[in-house]
Amino acid sequence: METLTYFLPQVWFAILALFLFLYVLLDGFDLGVGILSLTASSEERRGILMTSLGNVWDANETWLVLMGGALFGAFPLAYATILNALYIPIWAMIFGFIFRAVAFEFREHSQQKLLWNLAFGAGSFLAALGQGFALGGVLAGIAVDDQGHFVGSTLDCFSLPSLLVALTLIQGYVLIGSTYLIMRTAGTLQDTHYKTAKLAAWTTLLGAIAITVITPFFYDYARDRLFSQPLIYIFAIIPVLGILLVWQLLRSLDQRREATPFVWSILLFLLTFLGLALIVFPYIIPTQVTIYQAAAAPSSLVFMLVFIGFLIPIMLAYNIYQYVVFRGKVVTSQYGD
Repeated sequence: METLTYFLPQVWFAILALFLFLYVLLDGFDLGVGILSLTASSEERRGILMTSLGNVWDANETWLVLMGGALFGAFPLAYATILNALYIPIWAMIFGFIFRAVAFEFREHSQQKLLWNLAFGAGSFLAALGQGFALGGVLAGIAVDDQGHFVGSTLDCFSLPSLLVALTLIQGYVLIGSTYLIMRTAGTLQDTHYKTAKLAAWTTLLGAIAITVITPFFYDYARDRLFSQPLIYIFAIIPVLGILLVWQLLRSLDQRREATPFVWSILLFLLTFLGLALIVFPYIIPTQVTIYQAAAAPSSLVFMLVFIGFLIPIMLAYNIYQYVVFRGKVVTSQYGD
């Protein structure tokens, strides 16, 4: 039983990390395309961007729903505390999702599309901004009492480091959204997104460097982790790998590759996730509550694991099938003009 008590929370931490990564990856390019729609120079171009998402965007958000349910079942204390502490950014994210969903459907049947275009783009930006402040709030640490209940202010997540995290995340979404559109478009519209991908790559890199530099100064626990043995050697390698991946990304953009920029963007997100996981683990609420303290009873974790074990391959197979079926270019009669 002691082995299960120690092992199962680690398994569920890994599962939650997987769900979060798949959500950020899949809905990330979705939100990025929504933000980029605000910069489209014509209604036809904006329509191409919206069409590129039409058959995939609903399924992308499924991973967020699954992650929320898994967090509630596996770490109920963390679920209650985190949602209480991040009330404002989470509501901002939800409102952004509502704006996006309504605008996406109403725009299709509206004669005057300007309002719905703005709602879709602004909703995408608001959802990404809320996620960025939520991530920044978690990394900053959540004030709790001895029982793990939130005792801070709902404004604690709004700080200079959190703002930097939010803006960098938005740039990351724009980057992966641009590389996605490179695969789905052609002509002058594709040329435009080669340019936006390059710009977003540089701004994301600068944001990541700034976060890396200021984090040890603002957060004691992060500084202790970054300079502890043997993690200091791992954290020394991660920035080097990140710069290498950005260089390969920029190189593939200069060579006008279509698929490889998206692959390099995925690897950048994966590297970032690994770095964050190493900083946070074993805390589910940095730096107060560990996964072992917040975990549900072992019987509940085993019960959930059986059903999630069946669900994960089904959802992955569905997502893969969906992207295979709807692959290829979005074509119009006057493409890219």
